[in-house]
Amino acid sequence: MIAPSSPARADSPPTSKSQTNLVPQLSSVVIVHDAEATEAFKPREDVIRRMAQMGITNLARTASVTDAWKKWISTNDTVGIKVHSAPGADTGTRPAVVAAIVEQLLKSGLPPSRIIIWDRHRSELRQAGYFALGEKYGVRVEGSVNAGYDPETFYNPDRPILGQLIWSDLEFGKKTPDAGRKSFVSKLVVKEMSKIIVITPVLNHNTAGVFGHLVSLALGSVDNTLRFENELLHLKSAVPEIYALPSLSDRVVLCLTDALVCQYEGEQRGLLHYSAPVNELRFSQDPVALDLLSLRELERQRVLSSQPVSHHSLFTAQLELLENAALLELGSNEDSRIRIQLVP
Repeated sequence: MIAPSSPARADSPPTSKSQTNLVPQLSSVVIVHDAEATEAFKPREDVIRRMAQMGITNLARTASVTDAWKKWISTNDTVGIKVHSAPGADTGTRPAVVAAIVEQLLKSGLPPSRIIIWDRHRSELRQAGYFALGEKYGVRVEGSVNAGYDPETFYNPDRPILGQLIWSDLEFGKKTPDAGRKSFVSKLVVKEMSKIIVITPVLNHNTAGVFGHLVSLALGSVDNTLRFENELLHLKSAVPEIYALPSLSDRVVLCLTDALVCQYEGEQRGLLHYSAPVNELRFSQDPVALDLLSLRELERQRVLSSQPVSHHSLFTAQLELLENAALLELGSNEDSRIRIQLVP
């Protein structure tokens, strides 16, 4: 596990009332570590369940999981759990982590019909084992692409970037001069979810650095993303601006980093020889702080690796995406404003 160089710790002395207005609010991150969380890169479900309970209750500062979730959701909410399924169950978001959260939500009184596990494509969700998970718990599994896009909710950057539209994009085939300048938000998000939980692995992204919470929710929720994905110049602005859309950021109640395994090379392909067990789950309501920790973890594992890594140094440039997100007040990218609690 790697942490900021000088974070505010959970056991820091309390701030006096006279100091409160002088000190910026800290972003809380709870990191739960258990050396027994994985075996041969596979999650151990009983351990994951226990780690998830510890993470949620410590982040919410409650005695029980039910009380924790009551702080963030009601039984009238429809909760979408955003996963990263394309790399599969071993490299993307691990179903065992999602199952632990689903069990907590059900225990807290949320009806199964009000839980949606989602990503871009139903086919990738099925291959990663999420449809089997959905059947087990009676919850819905859906793809944002399959649900279609809302023509009234979109991202339109100040600096126009014309996209190469594909069949699933809302404006595909449209011949008007402005076609391809907007990215429309999925109806699944706009019409069906009131709250969102984002669960992402520690996995490299060749352009953004990490396929973290910001990238996962932003690029998973809208169409016409090819114009951003391979250019850091565009991606570092587009991802924070899309995430900041009220239809997305206002609904996020929890970000959970599945740091059981860190894969520092390969992006969408599962490459265990470029992977290292970390055996952690990281909880926060700050996606920027979590993505900063993941980006640093990836760099640390590359340094420790005995395998040749083709990654060329973009670390400083990739930090600009997080800086832009912090400017939009999506979270904190400064060590002095991140409060880390290590559990146990």
